[in-house]
Amino acid sequence: MNLYLAIKTLHIMSSVLLVGTGFGTAFYLYFANRTRCVPAIATVSRLVVRADLWFTTPAVIFQPLSGLWLAHTAGWSMQTPWIVAAIGLYLLTGACWLPVVWLQLVMSKIAASANANGATALPPQYWQYSTWWEWLGYPAFAAMLAVYWLMVFKPAL
Repeated sequence: MNLYLAIKTLHIMSSVLLVGTGFGTAFYLYFANRTRCVPAIATVSRLVVRADLWFTTPAVIFQPLSGLWLAHTAGWSMQTPWIVAAIGLYLLTGACWLPVVWLQLVMSKIAASANANGATALPPQYWQYSTWWEWLGYPAFAAMLAVYWLMVFKPAL
């Protein structure tokens, strides 16, 4: 196997890991929040933070590095409209994801503290952060789906 195909395979796998982990963790925290069960929320939010650290963060770093290398190696200009659009959407996703990471850390600490203290409800601040976390996730996920579309179809924009 040549280096290009090896990097392309890793690029595809890391994109699946990035989007899949992001969607999966969002799914579980969204529905754990709907239970309003403090122990469940504390556990799920702790695991969401861990998944972002272990899986999402490395993929977030690898994606642009491998993508730019692949485009350069394949002879694509960085000015190609679909590449420019994909980079812009990836940056939009990052602009949503960075505050989400912070929100998840704070939410996890709030839930862990409430759980350790035997609370039966989370404070209003947790729910405000949860709302922000959720609403930042929608444009990030939509942008990543658009990036997938651009990568597959490489349209002449």
